[in-house]
Amino acid sequence: MGFPLIIRASYTLAGGGSGVGIKQVGEGLVDIGNSGRKPTAQEIKKYNLKLFKWAIDGVAPVVNPKNPVRSLTREQLQQIFAGRIDNWKAVGGPDRRIDLYTRDKASGTRAVFWKKALAKGDISPGANFVISNGAMKAAVASDPAAIGYVSVGYIDDSVSPVALDGVIPSRETVKSGKYPVARGLYSNTRGGPEGLTKAFIDYLFSPEGQQIAADKGFIPVR
Repeated sequence: MGFPLIIRASYTLAGGGSGVGIKQVGEGLVDIGNSGRKPTAQEIKKYNLKLFKWAIDGVAPVVNPKNPVRSLTREQLQQIFAGRIDNWKAVGGPDRRIDLYTRDKASGTRAVFWKKALAKGDISPGANFVISNGAMKAAVASDPAAIGYVSVGYIDDSVSPVALDGVIPSRETVKSGKYPVARGLYSNTRGGPEGLTKAFIDYLFSPEGQQIAADKGFIPVR
């Protein structure tokens, strides 16, 4: 009679953005570097990266629930983040200054939002910087005048998603392709994974691992 193999291991987890994850795994500082964007061809070649896309995610503009604005055109969104629209009244909201929140350039979430929602347009130098999706959600939740962006998987009752050109960002609209601001979620290794690293990657693609991704609001690839 066979018995299942149970692997018990500890691990260390740290944030910092997609660029940091890719750089650290490439330099051999970590075993797995996660990223919310696909590594570039240059990064793949430089670090001999192997890519494992285990889920799909959308990136959604979000506002504070006290803000009545629930829909923007892409043009309005781009003008807001460029700082050319700086009062909510201009887009149907209260007469109040818009507080912008963004991520730093190492962020994969920012890269996807900047490319697909902002069409690589300007982001105002007056925007407030936050370090993670969690920090972005907390900042927007605490500021009635805020607008920022988070992974769809992070949306809960503390923030309100903003429809873009009439399409509400959600797991369903990302999966169907109706909401276009989407990206893959990757775990990257330097060369082919081995040992515990391979076991962890395999777990991500197992039924249990894919169910965890779904439970967190992401779209499994299997």
